[in-house]
Amino acid sequence: MQTTKIKIKMLALSPVVLQIGIGLVVVWFGLQQINDPESWVGYLPSFIKNLPISEINFVYLNGYFELIFGSLLMVGFYTRIVSFLLALHMAGIVYSLGYNEISVRDFGIFIALLAIFLHGKSDCDWARSEPT
Repeated sequence: MQTTKIKIKMLALSPVVLQIGIGLVVVWFGLQQINDPESWVGYLPSFIKNLPISEINFVYLNGYFELIFGSLLMVGFYTRIVSFLLALHMAGIVYSLGYNEISVRDFGIFIALLAIFLHGKSDCDWARSEPT
């Protein structure tokens, strides 16, 4: 009987742990890009040079996007929408990088974000009116 209660609590906590953990990873990457954008310019796809924004500013925008949406994911604000946008973002990164050790890591983050999106809101979500 006690084991069943523990399993139920663990099942309820697992999406929250995944949500917070992936949110922390996304926030960490965003902060790294904001703190040292020059180090990230080499990872940008070539079409960025054709945009009317400098590569450094693009890295800043990407860093702020990841910082804001990673924070929203951690606190559970519109989890399904936020995780969908972050998953699309990560899919674009994986596609632009091609096959290498970085894109394999980012593919894992993409899959985790997809799982969060598919699960929907968890017990820690703020937006209770979010569509399920």
